[in-house]
Order: sequence, then structure tokens, then C-alpha cells
Amino acid sequence: MTMTPDQAAWFETTFTRLVDNVDRALMGKREVVSLVLSAMLAEGHVLLEDAPGTGKTSLAKALAATVQGTSARIQFTPDLLPSDVTGVTIYDQASHKFEFHRGPVFASILLADEINRASPKTQSALLEVMEESRVTVDGVPHEVGRPFLVIATQNPIEQAGTYKLPEAQLDRFLIKTSIGYPDLAIAERILAGAADRNPSASLPALITTSAVADMADLAASAHAEPAVLRYIAQLAEATRTDPSTRVGVSVRGSLAMVRIAKVRAASQGRHYVVPDDVKELVAPAWTHRLVLDPEAEFSGVTPATVIARTLESIPAPQARSAA
Repeated sequence: MTMTPDQAAWFETTFTRLVDNVDRALMGKREVVSLVLSAMLAEGHVLLEDAPGTGKTSLAKALAATVQGTSARIQFTPDLLPSDVTGVTIYDQASHKFEFHRGPVFASILLADEINRASPKTQSALLEVMEESRVTVDGVPHEVGRPFLVIATQNPIEQAGTYKLPEAQLDRFLIKTSIGYPDLAIAERILAGAADRNPSASLPALITTSAVADMADLAASAHAEPAVLRYIAQLAEATRTDPSTRVGVSVRGSLAMVRIAKVRAASQGRHYVVPDDVKELVAPAWTHRLVLDPEAEFSGVTPATVIARTLESIPAPQARSAA
């Protein structure tokens, strides 16, 4: 069943209220909050590349508080084991049975801090849960529930002792973005409220996790015309044939674009996707998926360069006023 105009109007109102609430804890970063919330409603995951102290933990806690969910944080270190993330089965001598003890991954919002510091084996354990939305231990599957959002972080400054995420694992993140430092006016507001060390604790819960799952289902029913789907496919193909790239956007990346474009359309009060939705999301949804040719990279080409070139080379279809 396709989303109706009335449902789209309700979605826009609810989405705006959620963003406003989270922005009370993460001041002046509405665009980032909107992107992360969109990723959650598209049932994807987020990679944040930021310096320490920019509010990544506050974002996770504020979002969890807003949707009446749970939050957990894992500090990824070289000695972290997969079972430290997913959980482990332990023999209970009293009951003479093996019991599964859930790991921190069983949370609505999981902050995977400095994911590139853990071994590839531990990284893979988390990324498997991200893809499957469940943990399988000793052959028994355990669902993580809905919503389930992983916010993984990387420190772009300190790279010593890190394990770079392979391209196949980067492709599993719906978007990549950064919070960044606040401007001067916002920084003054933050300093004025320095006595409140946990602003997320005072945020009211505006919606339940089951309602968030319903919003995700509703967004997925937004209409995307064949012309818009063709436009996404053409853009993805252009990134693969660009002379500066070795690996372009995969089919998974194209599907991710469709999902998050539908959420953006609904958040704007529309029950249909327009080409501008795609244009606005190309950078956060696709730049981290591109692998550049070393010579092109050496000459100064960046993923953003390829994305900009792609948007210029592929004409957008004529947007219709309604589906």
C-alpha cells in the first residue's frame, strides 16, 4: 500500500518534532540529526568520521531517549573479542543449561566508538549483525529488534594502530557524515550549560520504538517513479565508469539510496520521491563507497569530485508534482 498525502503530512510533523528534540542536546546540528534519523528510519547504519569531543555519544543518547529506546556504547580496542560485542553462551550450573548472555549489540542505538581500532574479526562480527539484524550463537538466532541503529565512529586524526575498514564493510553503512565543531554562537550556548553534563537525560520521550518501526514501514511505502529509479541507476553506473574510480557504487548502494530518498521525501511532507531528494543524499550515501584509482587520488581527485562530476553528467528527470 502506497503512502497517502495525509500520512506524508503526519510523517513530516513527527519527523520535525523528533529532530527538534534531539537538537536540544546536540545544539546547532539539525542537518546531521536529520541525516542520522533518516538513516534509522531507512533501517540503515551510520559511519561518523570526527575528532573526539564533537558530541557523538550525546547524539546516540539523545536519539535513544527521544524514541524511548536503549543505548549502548562499545569502545573498540585491539583486544576486543566478537563475543564482547554480540554476547556469549555460558553454562549455568544451577539449571544445568547453557544460557545466552546478550552483548551490548542488543540496544536500539549502538555507538561503536573508533571501530577501526578493533581487529577485522571483531569488526566483521558487528557488521554481520548490522546486515542480518540478528546474532547467531551456537546455531541459535537472536533478533536484535527494531529499531536498530549502529553509529560507528572513526578518528580521522589518530590512525596509528588502526585497521582500515575494507571497502566491502564500508558498503554496509547507509551514510557517512560528520558532526564537526559548533560555530561560535552555539559554542557559547554549550558553555553556558556546562553544568548539565548529561543533557540527554532530561529529554522527553516523544515516540515509542514500535512507532518508529511503523514510521520505517510507512516511509518504505513512498512512491518512486521509474524515471527516478532509472536516474539512481544511471548515477551509480556513472560512478563505476568514471576514469578516476576503481570501484563505484554497488547495487547495495543504489538500494540504500532508494530507501533513504523515500524517508527524505516523507520528511518533506511528500508521498513520492523527486530527483532533488537523490541529489541531496548522493554525497552522504555514496562518497564512502567509492575506491579511487591511486594515480587519480595522487593528482587531487576526491570522492566528492567524482560525485559532483557524476551529477553534472547525468541529467535529472523532470520532476512531477505528484505520484
